Amino acid sequence: MTRSRDVVIVGGGPAGSTTAIALAHASPGMASRVVLLEKARYPREKPCAGALGARGDALLRAMGVRVEVPSAPVDGISFRGADGVTAAAPGRIGRVVRRIEFDHALARAAAARGVEVRDGVRVDAVRDEGEAGVVVDTSEGPLRARVVVGCDGVGSVVRKSLGLSAGRLRAQVVEVDTPAAAGDVDRALLHFDASDRRLRGYAWDFPTIVGGQALVCRGVYRLKVDGGAGSDGDEADVGALLDARLRAQGIDPARCKHKRYAERGFEAASCVARGARMLVGEAAGIDPVTGEGIAQAIESGVLAGRFLAERLGRGGDGGLAVDDWADHLGASRLGRDLRIRARLLGLFYGTARPEVERFLLESPDTLFVGCRHFAAQPHDWAQVGDVVARGAARLLALRIREALAR
Repeated sequence: MTRSRDVVIVGGGPAGSTTAIALAHASPGMASRVVLLEKARYPREKPCAGALGARGDALLRAMGVRVEVPSAPVDGISFRGADGVTAAAPGRIGRVVRRIEFDHALARAAAARGVEVRDGVRVDAVRDEGEAGVVVDTSEGPLRARVVVGCDGVGSVVRKSLGLSAGRLRAQVVEVDTPAAAGDVDRALLHFDASDRRLRGYAWDFPTIVGGQALVCRGVYRLKVDGGAGSDGDEADVGALLDARLRAQGIDPARCKHKRYAERGFEAASCVARGARMLVGEAAGIDPVTGEGIAQAIESGVLAGRFLAERLGRGGDGGLAVDDWADHLGASRLGRDLRIRARLLGLFYGTARPEVERFLLESPDTLFVGCRHFAAQPHDWAQVGDVVARGAARLLALRIREALAR
């Protein structure tokens, strides 16, 4: 016999657990009608650089959730371009966590709110049967739900059930954890290295805590558009790029455990809901410029949980149409932020990249604004306006020069 729930959440990462917590927080009586499915067993490894902006922790605290796991504090950002280095350190803007610990703790927080959390349960297929609801075929048998929430990341089964492609903005990522090296920047900073302009992306060095030991997570992020090669070509494997960088830092790549994974960038025109199925977190897409995802997953989960609590509170039986989730997400602060970041792709990774790099190097207040945004700290809007005006003027001058040179 097919079991039933009001809500089945597929994927037990930050997006899935936060959706469950936010729903239970908004409507505690609905918690027992929610099940969260995670295909792996907690604690499970999840390769990720682990940078968590203070915005994410603030959203969780607002629901009474504090995720106490080993963390490396972050006070600012360092940026290396082809022509130099700059940094901004306004104070505590976030932390670096390990997903093996963070995700498990967040799932436990969801269970503590009365949500049924089932790990080791694989989802094989999702079928929307209209008024009869949605059937989720799992390794433990079928589940019927009024609504299914896809929080299952880059390989989302729920996304595939909507007939959607993998997306045109995909990233290849590889990372390792190493001891500190002689040339490392201040450990309290997230360091981004965009000095190799052949790479549509960047390298990074983030502080991290592994087994109680202070290490550095190092990696390479390369964006691909329309599934094609990055600007560095297919032959430049991200692993080879990272190995070359490690050797330059005095680190033997052969002594490092390489962890590879993919990411999906947010696309404004992409479908994120249909019928009684909706996508949240990386299943819908994350920032394609930097690949930042944890705080965004938490924020999208908060939005989704509140959205579902309101819709389910109207009563009724059978499938719950959630097509308006797309409008709800799009009208949110997160939706606007993601649209802006997607539009910035051409600046960061197009012909204007050298000019953008020079602007960042000459204008450290730009990084300062970025730090405050990452931390959800109040902005000095006069400073923001000045940065935007100077950046727009530089870009306009570049476009004029390009037009005259044609």
